[in-house]
Amino acid sequence: MQARLLLEDGTMFTGKAFGATGDSVGEIVFNTGITGYQEVLSDPSYCGQIVTMTYPLIGNYGITRDDFESVRPFVHGFVVREHEEMPSNWRSQFTVDDLLKEYGIVGISGVDTRMLTRILRHHGTMKGMLATGNRPVEELQEQLNASLVMRDQVSRVSIQTAFHNPGPGERIVVYDFGAKSGIVRDLSKRGCDVVVVPQDYTADQVRRIAPDGIMLSNGPGDPKDVPHAVEAIRSLLGEYPIFGICLGHQLLALACGADTEKMKFGHRGCNHPVKELASGRCYITSQNHGYMVKPESIKNTKLQITHINNNDGTVEGIKHAEHPAFSVQYHPEAAPGPYDSGYLFDEFLEMIATHRAENPKPTRQSIMYTKGNAARTLRSDESLTGKLKGELNYAQK
Repeated sequence: MQARLLLEDGTMFTGKAFGATGDSVGEIVFNTGITGYQEVLSDPSYCGQIVTMTYPLIGNYGITRDDFESVRPFVHGFVVREHEEMPSNWRSQFTVDDLLKEYGIVGISGVDTRMLTRILRHHGTMKGMLATGNRPVEELQEQLNASLVMRDQVSRVSIQTAFHNPGPGERIVVYDFGAKSGIVRDLSKRGCDVVVVPQDYTADQVRRIAPDGIMLSNGPGDPKDVPHAVEAIRSLLGEYPIFGICLGHQLLALACGADTEKMKFGHRGCNHPVKELASGRCYITSQNHGYMVKPESIKNTKLQITHINNNDGTVEGIKHAEHPAFSVQYHPEAAPGPYDSGYLFDEFLEMIATHRAENPKPTRQSIMYTKGNAARTLRSDESLTGKLKGELNYAQK
């Protein structure tokens, strides 16, 4: 079946349909990763976007459920040069085509993705429409022009109720703005007691959990579309150590008085070089973002720039001069991508230990919480037992 990709500037690409049939509108972006298409498809940060893979062969190692970064894909379309229908990989459980059909996502192959990428790099990301079948071009253009830019991606991808991933170590509250599973995996690997909370949790709700630290996750869209998160972060800043990733990085910057802006075409891929200013060392990082912290806006805040992008000099990391808080624009949990920056999770835990030494808290104990027939163990300040019992809901996403 034929499929067409129409850009808002009128450029049309024709190819072969795979995945679901129908049509879909979204922001056209490109990812430069050679591998990792499954993690890209299941990354909530791509909600509202039609993703173009610059690597020409996609689907050659199939799809494996164990490698998902969320419970389902959130992309609004998938554009590739060549789609492999018969993957070769002992771990493969089904094909990209199967995955897209299962979740109603339209795909197109046979597209000159180099040409498309050059258009996006020159003109910037733009709205686009993927459509199967033979509807008149004029009809597609009219529908595309009438479509609105999505502004509620974070609420679409975030969990609705908090859940607990028990561990013997530090209790970390993870704000789910579209969190990849890799964040919880890396925290759990270090023994952390992780409580994942919805994007609209207030500062007081977080305080009742009595965390040792707070993680601000990645997520889709414009950070200025979630002002309630900025307000909560501003309230919690200084009380608890904070570590922000991607969207969480931008939200921390806004909470500290800096500003953000949309990039021309963003950073998406697992091969972006980042320089750590303190050491001069270069790390290869995994990235997925279309917004950035404006460097000039940091001058009148208490933030300091810690990392920059080696390609274009954009801000890739910040830290607070007075409070235990830092963030990076890239993904230290990788998936896909290099694991160069996994040490940042260790630095976060070291920051928590230092903060606790300087601000001792009451001794904690383990308390058993029961919901239905399922028992959960959560460490908590004894004085908070009743409140936590009433307010924490551990229904899994």
